[in-house]
Amino acid sequence: MTVTEPLTLKDTLQQYQQRNNDHLMTWLARLPHQDNRLIEAMRHGTLLGGKRARPFLVYSVGKMLGVDLAHLDAPAAAIECIHAFSLIHDDLPAMDDDDLRRGQPTCHKAFDEATAILAGDALQALAFEILSRGEMHTDAQRVEMMALLATATRDMCIGQALDLQAEDQLVPLDQLETIHRNKTGALMRAAVLLGAYAAGERAQTVLSHLDTYANAIGLAFQVQDDILDITGDTATLGKPQGSDLEANKSTYPALMGLEAAQQKAQQLYQLALHALQQIPYNTEELEVFARYVIERNN
Repeated sequence: MTVTEPLTLKDTLQQYQQRNNDHLMTWLARLPHQDNRLIEAMRHGTLLGGKRARPFLVYSVGKMLGVDLAHLDAPAAAIECIHAFSLIHDDLPAMDDDDLRRGQPTCHKAFDEATAILAGDALQALAFEILSRGEMHTDAQRVEMMALLATATRDMCIGQALDLQAEDQLVPLDQLETIHRNKTGALMRAAVLLGAYAAGERAQTVLSHLDTYANAIGLAFQVQDDILDITGDTATLGKPQGSDLEANKSTYPALMGLEAAQQKAQQLYQLALHALQQIPYNTEELEVFARYVIERNN
């Protein structure tokens, strides 16, 4: 009998990434006016790399709760569309004015500003089309998921607005946490809960623990991003290193110092692990992902 090695997080991420890409490509191929630059810009924004952290969470939580992967494809694709839309708009000259994303020219550089704006708008709409038509158990679940994703998208935009307002000043730590829990955390939390909502009643007893886990890793993800802006390099990050410093943004290292920021990430990691310990299912993938969040280099 052949003994196979257990899958690593990298293997699992790649499997979910490929599944997510395949589903996204199917939806993008269905769009009308395939010869229009807008469709190509939408592909550019969604399919040129990326860790697929949010689809991973949808798949991992749903699988943990016994949901068939086919019933997770729609929410995983929908949340990645929202994430892609947010990055396209975040990179615009009116926002962060970045030239690189995922090691590639940002959408407005590869096309133009007007096309990039429209690509983001169209991806946001596509996310809700996917959720409304995707394969799921009940109409009630569709409505619940759409409401969750709409709220998370609104909160993400609020976080971006708060972040822009905080430029060129050092804000208090509690205000910085509010920014990050909205700008980054809201969509990470939505990813975890979308996977749970797909499980229906089975998820009710663990929703509060999953919510704690999601909030912890969502904030930890942004803390690590802040750290990497100092310790990373442009080639590895796939975006300009030091861009937060250059924009004079408030970050955890700027307010606390690098070492204290790293300790903050560790504390959030421990909080995430404690939440998972309360869940009577196989949480190994989620545990490994939490460690990845604070150890990643891009």
